[in-house]
Amino acid sequence: MEVILLEKVANLGDLGDKVSIKAGYGRNYLLPRGKAASATPEKIAEFEARRSELEKAAAEKLMAAQSRAATLEKLTIVIPHKAGEEGKLFGSVGTQNIADEINKEGGEVEKHEVRLPEGVIRHIGEFNVDISLHSDVTVTMAINVTAED
Repeated sequence: MEVILLEKVANLGDLGDKVSIKAGYGRNYLLPRGKAASATPEKIAEFEARRSELEKAAAEKLMAAQSRAATLEKLTIVIPHKAGEEGKLFGSVGTQNIADEINKEGGEVEKHEVRLPEGVIRHIGEFNVDISLHSDVTVTMAINVTAED
């Protein structure tokens, strides 16, 4: 299946690129979310007519992500959680907990933007967490998990 990308998609291509993808990826993800359109001659002509407004929208999204990144870099996140004697947590700290704590501190983050490279956090300590705000903007934050009193 050939599609033309209506916005930048990580590990696939930039705005306006004509790419060949598997049918399920296009049908179930790219097309319903408006990230791509079928690469028919009519759709390509329609895309070329709308190219400038799509580029402007992409630039606005990038600027918004960069301003959110600047806000997040200023934050210090401490997550208190119940823990045992050796520093092992009862339960774990996941993406939802981290997103909620960042939002309490004044940042704007969705759960799906939080990336935990080593999986959920199960011990007390300081951990680096990636926040993927845009395909070009990723912020690495230090999250400090402490024992709750």
